[in-house]
Amino acid sequence: MAKTVSHTVTRPGRKHGQPDVEIPVAEDLSSVPGVPQNPVDVAFYSREYPLETQAIEKSADRQWAVKTYPKDMSEFLDGHDARMKPMYEEGLVSADVKPTGAPVAGEDLTEDIRRLARNLEFGEVGFTKHDRHYTFSGKKRWAKFEHAICLAYEQDYRMTQTGPGPEADRARFETYEVEQAGCLKIAEYIRSRGYRAQVHDGYDCSGPYIPLFVAAGLGQLGANGQLLSPHFGSRARLMLVTTDAPVTYDEPVDYGIHKFCQECQVCVNRCPGRALVRDKVWWRGVEKNKVIYDRCRPVMVTFHGCAVCMIVCPVQRYGMKPVMEHYVETGDVLGKGTDNLERYSIEGKGDFGTGELPQFDREFFEIPHGREEEWLFEKFKEKLSAEGVPSESELVEFASDVKKVLDKGETTFDIA
Repeated sequence: MAKTVSHTVTRPGRKHGQPDVEIPVAEDLSSVPGVPQNPVDVAFYSREYPLETQAIEKSADRQWAVKTYPKDMSEFLDGHDARMKPMYEEGLVSADVKPTGAPVAGEDLTEDIRRLARNLEFGEVGFTKHDRHYTFSGKKRWAKFEHAICLAYEQDYRMTQTGPGPEADRARFETYEVEQAGCLKIAEYIRSRGYRAQVHDGYDCSGPYIPLFVAAGLGQLGANGQLLSPHFGSRARLMLVTTDAPVTYDEPVDYGIHKFCQECQVCVNRCPGRALVRDKVWWRGVEKNKVIYDRCRPVMVTFHGCAVCMIVCPVQRYGMKPVMEHYVETGDVLGKGTDNLERYSIEGKGDFGTGELPQFDREFFEIPHGREEEWLFEKFKEKLSAEGVPSESELVEFASDVKKVLDKGETTFDIA
């Protein structure tokens, strides 16, 4: 049944120089620009229960992931790490690099930076306040500047649709390489205009980036926990460049996604690990569909980053404009219930059409939890309970293992 249109969102074309696109939003999908949130609660959780990077809070499973990741990627990842490492290290110290040019009084760099980013083939570019509520506690002193430039780079479509598998996995890592190089060029340009810039990459994130992208009007949060942007949905890699250069902020937008995902539910129904939930909850002051980490992580690590929730998303598959136009015309979700959208294969498990899901043993989901040192203590307690007081040599070995972890500190430069 046809729907009444509430409003139409106009966005720049997919590529620089292409005509604008108009996305109709049905009246029954209209909600609020960005995401429903309670700023008081957001501030409370940020202050009392600050976020911390996975590399620290979940370092036990990160180390497990490195050992578990598919071995057919090892040669590629060695090359990827070699290519990324110098760019990653350049980004780490980027805030300390002095400007090479002189600023001009009264200028605004917003459109100059946007034009450069689009010429570098970033698909989405937006500007917003660098909201420190979403900065990891261990990165608060590292992150320097007030303004955030949100940059999304499209991942190769054909390679992505082959997932879960090595080709889709390579697309993910190759996108980060191109994106990192582009962000370093943007930072260099900002310095040439007399200002400072800092690159926040996708390798060692300074915080969850999606809230900033939503605030900059580049999309809305999907039921799969990913940003759904107008042209390529969740098929993108996100990075930030922050700066003290004068820029004008963009505004959040209601694309209808907040309610559309509740109508769609394809990713929820097709998730191999049953890690996605239908109903939204209020989490840290924001209304969202909450991903169950412990159900997602083992599948993601074991099967090339999984990404089924990305692959079966109609907005990713067809683009937001066709999906929303189809919904306005018919009241239906484009592709839902068809193998064209919902079918996927998992190596060693088989091919799964609409309504079919793989099965896993309970043990598959038993992964290390918490910090590496905490997990060592847990395993030590289990050994103590089962076998009694260990020998002196075993105690020394345990103490040595814990000290290695504590001395190592935060280790983030790995595939996870």
